[in-house]
Parts: sequence; structure tokens; C-alpha cells
Amino acid sequence: MHEYSLAAPARGDDPLYGAGETLARQVRFLEANLSAIPDYVYAFDRDRRFAYANPAMLGLFGLTSEEMLGKSFIDLDYPADLAALLNGHIDQIFADGATIQNEVFYRSPTGHAAYFSYAWGPVLGPDGSVELVVGVSHDTSERRAFEEALRTSEARLRAATELVGVGIYAWDPRTGALDWDDRLRAMWGLPSGTPIDEELFEQGIHPDDRGRVRAAIAACVDPAGDGSYALEYRVVGRDDGIVRHIATSGRATFENGCPIGFIGAAIDMTAQRHAEAAIRASEAQFSGFAEHSSNLLWIGDPATGTILYRSAAFERIWGIPREDGARFIKRWLEDVHPDDRAQVEHALATVGAGEVTQFEYRIIRPSDGAVRRLRDTGFPILDDHGAVSRIGGIVEDLTQDELGQVYIVSAKALEARRLAGLVRSMGYRARTFESPAAFLDIAAVLAPGCVLIDLRKAKVEGLSVSRELKARAIAMPSVVLDGTDADLASAVAAMKAGATDYIVVTDEAALCLGVSSAIAECLAAVRPVSRDETASARLARLTPRGREVLVGLVDGDTNKMLGRKLGISPRTVELHRAQVMNRLNAGSLAELIQLAMAAGLASPGEGHAARKPT
Repeated sequence: MHEYSLAAPARGDDPLYGAGETLARQVRFLEANLSAIPDYVYAFDRDRRFAYANPAMLGLFGLTSEEMLGKSFIDLDYPADLAALLNGHIDQIFADGATIQNEVFYRSPTGHAAYFSYAWGPVLGPDGSVELVVGVSHDTSERRAFEEALRTSEARLRAATELVGVGIYAWDPRTGALDWDDRLRAMWGLPSGTPIDEELFEQGIHPDDRGRVRAAIAACVDPAGDGSYALEYRVVGRDDGIVRHIATSGRATFENGCPIGFIGAAIDMTAQRHAEAAIRASEAQFSGFAEHSSNLLWIGDPATGTILYRSAAFERIWGIPREDGARFIKRWLEDVHPDDRAQVEHALATVGAGEVTQFEYRIIRPSDGAVRRLRDTGFPILDDHGAVSRIGGIVEDLTQDELGQVYIVSAKALEARRLAGLVRSMGYRARTFESPAAFLDIAAVLAPGCVLIDLRKAKVEGLSVSRELKARAIAMPSVVLDGTDADLASAVAAMKAGATDYIVVTDEAALCLGVSSAIAECLAAVRPVSRDETASARLARLTPRGREVLVGLVDGDTNKMLGRKLGISPRTVELHRAQVMNRLNAGSLAELIQLAMAAGLASPGEGHAARKPT
């Protein structure tokens, strides 16, 4: 090695010549190999000076061999603390022949800054003493950067898994070994650090779901598949007994057609599934209420102008099946009486703007052209951000003209049609049902009337109609029809079930009388609402300010006069006046005055005598 290279021995008969030549070749071979090494190779003498440096080391400093050899760390401008550390290593190796490994950061004179790992050891002389300290250094910056990136990636993964509650696990299909994090252990109701094996894993799966899980695992490790694994199943916690819903996914890896590994992730879906179940229960409760309400409940989407839902009462009010009703609000408005469409459009716009509004209007039924008067309480449905996402309404049928209704329950289609023809010939409306269940499903929302029950094909089921009507407090008289083979016991059973009359089907005169009596009973049970009661109900819906404005209008005040009385501008008075007329469904000021008088707000003549132009 440069300063320590051997001088060429004398030629001739000198016996040392051959040995010297061999040693020289070995030195040249060693130097050639050290020159080819990309790492930094060097040696120090007892004075802590460089005694050798391979080309890589010389290149790091940008020096030639003559410029570097014989120099110390201080001569080469090493930082004082680093020079002290390295000199201490040299002294220790010369003292006791130790081997030292370490890693330091260093910036060379050429500007190359990096972390260097190094290993230093002794070179011994013939007498066993340390002649030199030799060292090899390796640039570890790339490895450290990779390790740092790996640590950062792992930290991000931990943060992400903690944020969303994901549990990570691995499985070796060859040995069955499982590696779970503690989040996944918690999903199985296990303490932190609990050893996991395949038996413990499978015992935690809900018994009803084990078959699906086994099938998914088998498919995952099948070389014919794509190695994917994704499913949701239930887990019963070992220590806490809690049933959890676990969604998991992952993928197997293969080598030479055999599964060699699997990595997966799992998340606890229990809270979400419970919330979904609560929503379904809430929707079922709403549906049960809506479907059995005598009022019509509806929900619409103002953004698309579509009607999303109608309750069963729609069929009774509109006279057509729900599925035949208009899908779009614009089309539905065509059924509204032409004189009322403008105010209905205004009311729907008000609801869409976020206000609860009550309005009355008429429709012309598409089924028979009959006019019906309705009262609709519209309300906005807000999303999580407080914006109107849907609009809804509760519609009450104010019409009192459908009392002559007969509902025929008969399993015999031909007989049902014959009975319906007979009922219509008596001047009543008729509707048929093929079974007691079909009738009872919507009995609560049907218009008042009586029920004609044919017992000849299904006696037990037929008698259940009268009992159910009575049990549900539905005031609907029932007339029972039976065959010619009926006896006294059958009649007694029908009357005990709640029937108001028992008639043999061949006695048409008795049948007509029974139906007429039942209809008369309905008529007597329903008292028409008086005009005064209707007017009072309308006025009760006014706000306090609206009532003040109405009183002023009845007294004959102009907008300016009312504004001075109430401390508001004439324009504000005008807005309140329009709202009052809309809520009372009054088409003119004269109609408004009549409603006020009918409700007892003013006596006849009071308002008319004092009225002034506005």
C-alpha cells in the first residue's frame, strides 16, 4: 500500500528474489481489488495519519494520493468533535486490537454530505503487534432515506387506520399463522396482545355466518381465482359477548400456483348497521301510521318536481290507484280546480322556501269528475345542513258527500259483480274486494259507508271482518249474506261477531232493506260541519298579526290607517293582507268579510258600513 509497498528485490542468485516477487504480485493484486471497490477503503498509522486511501476515498476528498497520505483528520479540516471521536477509535485499536463499528454524518471538502457507516480493525505485524488500522466506510444515506420514508409511511398508515378504525391483519396460508393488531383483537372482544390462532378466529364468528366465511376464504386461496377476499359478517366477542358487524377485505399472494401470504383490513360496521336498523324501524313506523291514516300524506322533491310518496288515502280522495297518480307536481296540478291553481302553486313555493303553510283548494277527480274540497298542511323537510331537500303535506278531505258507499267483500268474482250492480241500482256507490284481508288492510282510510260480506265461500274469514271493524273502532255497519243452507246458529254467530244484519242471499228485498238501513245508520252518525264552524276553524289558523289585520279590514281601515295603528308600513300591511286571504282561501275582500262575520268576528253590517277604498 503506497508507503508500505515493498521495494523490488535484487535479481541474480539472491534466494529472496523469488519470494519478493511473489509478495509484490500479491500486493499489486490487492491494490487492484481495493481500487475496484465502490466503498471507501483506507488505513491509519500510529500517528493517526492516512497511510492508504483507495480511489473512492481520494475522490471523496478531491485529492491525489500524494496530497492525502500522511495527513491527519485535522489537516483535512474534519470538524473538531468528529476528529476527536475518530482519533479515539484509532488509539483504542492500537491499544487493544479492538474492532469498532459506528455511523456518522460528514460533509467532505467536495461538498458531498451523507451518513457513513464504518468498520475499523487492526492489521497485525509478524510479532503480533498492531501495525496499521484499516477501515471501510459505506454511504448509508439512501438506506436511511428509505427507512425514514418507511417510518413516515407506517406513521401515515397508523394515523389513517386510527382515523377510520381499521384493523390490519396478516395470515400465512401455509402455516395458518395469524398476525393481528390490537384494533382487530378488540373487534373479537379480546384484550390487547392476546395470542391469535385459527381456532380463536373461527370461534368468534357468529355460527350463522361461519359457512359464508369459510367459503370466502377457500375462494380467496384458490389459484384459479384472483385472490380477493371481501365480505361482511357478525362476530360474537369472546370476553364481552357483544355482537359486532365486521366488514373485511384483502388479497392473497401466490407463488408457483400456491398461496403464500395474505394481507387484509377490517372495520367495525356495528354502529352503522344499528343506525340503519333504527332508520328502517322509523320508516316502518311512519309507513304504518301513514298507510292507516284517513288523511293523505305526501312527500315531494322540489328540485326535480317529482312526487316521491303518497299514502293509501290517495285512492279514496282521488278515486284512482296510487300507482296511477301523477308522478310530477306539474302534472298533479292539472287535477286542481283551474280557479285554485295559482294559490296552490304559490303555497307550494312558500313551502319550498322553508315555511309551513296551510291552504285549501278543490280538485276535479280524474276518475268520475267529482269536485272535492281539500285542506293541505304543507311543510319543508330539511337536510343535515338546514336546507330544504324535500317538501311534504297532510291532506284532509273536507268534502262530505260520499256517505252512500257500499263495500262488497266476496271471494266469488261473478257474485261480487252482481251485488255491485244491485247496489248501484239503489243509487249507492259500490266497491268490491276479493278477500277480507284486502278490505281490512285499508278499511281505516276508506270513506264512510257500510260493508256487505258474502259468507258463502269463506265463512270464518268473512265473520272476522265484523269483529275487526269493532275491535279497531271503525264505525262501519256490516251486513252479512249467507246461503240458503244457513241455520239459526249461523245467524247468531254473525250477530255476535258484530254484524248489524244477517240476510239470506236469495231474499233480494231484505238485502236492499238491509243495505239502506246500514247507509242510513252512517248518515245519522256523521253530522255535517256548519259554515260557521268552518269559518271559525279557518280564522284559528291566523297568526296574531294576521288577525289584527283582518279586524282592521273588517272595520273598514285602509292600508295606511292600519299601518299607523299597528306601527308598520302600508306595504307590510298589504303583505299581511295577502297572506290572510291566502290562508282563509278568500278570493276577494267581500268573501273575507263574510268569513269573518260567519266566525263571529263582526256582526252583519259592521264591516260593510265602514268599508273604505283601499
